[in-house]
Amino acid sequence: METTSKTAITVETTVKVPVAKAWATWTEPQHITKWAFASDEWHAPYADNDVKVGGTFKTTMAAKDGSMSFDFGGIYEAVKNNELLAYGLADGRKVNITFTANGNETKIVETFDPENENPIEMQKGGWQAILDNYKRYTESI
Repeated sequence: METTSKTAITVETTVKVPVAKAWATWTEPQHITKWAFASDEWHAPYADNDVKVGGTFKTTMAAKDGSMSFDFGGIYEAVKNNELLAYGLADGRKVNITFTANGNETKIVETFDPENENPIEMQKGGWQAILDNYKRYTESI
């Protein structure tokens, strides 16, 4: 099914950690490899992240059985420590992520342009699953 709408998709969560910890587990490669995948059948064996305007990032997402892998990456267009990450993907899509501190909790809202190959609900579900994995990991350490 081809996606014809270009309406941005939003996923969100609240993690029960202060914003500095939420930011660190989102941006530091040693943490990214622990959560950047949508299901237990997948993992992230590699991550690199240069968190600055013009900096690049890349995370390899791979099926644990070795049947498939791909690199997810982009270039940062805006960075405000503990508050905002905005980046562009190679295909021209845009992603914005906000971190809102509220005491010992942090609300994370991720808005992204959909791609054209998969249904909107499938894309939203996949990105939400990764965000949920991030929440579980971040609250567990």
